[in-house]
Amino acid sequence: MRPLADIESAIEAAGANPDPQAGAAELLALSEEVLEHWVTAKGDVPTNDEREGFRLLALHRQGAKGDPSFNACRETCREVAYHFNLIKLEPDATEITDRLQMMMMVSSHLYLFISGKMQVAQLGDFCCSSRPIRTGSEAETVKIKEA
Repeated sequence: MRPLADIESAIEAAGANPDPQAGAAELLALSEEVLEHWVTAKGDVPTNDEREGFRLLALHRQGAKGDPSFNACRETCREVAYHFNLIKLEPDATEITDRLQMMMMVSSHLYLFISGKMQVAQLGDFCCSSRPIRTGSEAETVKIKEA
């Protein structure tokens, strides 16, 4: 698993891939990696199970256990899966590059939410507000376990 800080630039690179199929596969894998970081930070071993055909959704479910505020990114994970399906199932669609760009933006949103949540554990208690990060409040942080 690559460092969390490296994933942000990898998301941008995958979104710029001239092969939308390969870019979509990479974005899905990167989104899974982001969730792996969260699950690992909580002291669990990331699952290899799938929910609704996606490991991403199983990782989200695992990461949400015991942390209701983590459900703030459930729909983001579902959107990543939705855009992946659009790209894979309609490879000749004229708007496929737009779909890849949207998948990149949604994957980036997932990255920003989870990386922020790892800094401020209460992030997501009300929507996915980053106010505690912007204001530098003394909110509880998630203790990341060393691998």
